[in-house]
Amino acid sequence: MHLIIDGYGEDASIMQNQDLIYEILDRCPPQIGMTKISPPHVFRYVGTKPEDWGISGFVLIAESHMSIHTFVERCFVNIDIFSCKEFDAAKVTRDLQHKLHLTRIRSYVLKRGLEYPDHIEQEAEIVSLEPAQALKPSGDGEHG
Repeated sequence: MHLIIDGYGEDASIMQNQDLIYEILDRCPPQIGMTKISPPHVFRYVGTKPEDWGISGFVLIAESHMSIHTFVERCFVNIDIFSCKEFDAAKVTRDLQHKLHLTRIRSYVLKRGLEYPDHIEQEAEIVSLEPAQALKPSGDGEHG
């Protein structure tokens, strides 16, 4: 599953708090039953447009990853939690909304890995829907 959260707050100091982003990335995985395989990596980023600066961080988990990207001037945050293991997306969303003082959020849960069905009947159906062209090389050395 892949939880995607877009959120807006009213406190720019939260969005630029590098220690808070690190703490969230450090504590969240074990709280939702995931296994960290690296410490969080958190960076202050300033882009070509000064208003696009913010904090970006990620942590690798055995089940995949979690990332947070803030845009301080807009009090906006993007959060992704991608995992091959189920977790309570509604609870995680509420917790992150509280920790980041978000006043508006939009969240989505995507089901990923549909090409790996649990039943052979489903696999046969998926294979029959795939175009044969997708398996042929393009001949120019490029993938795509």
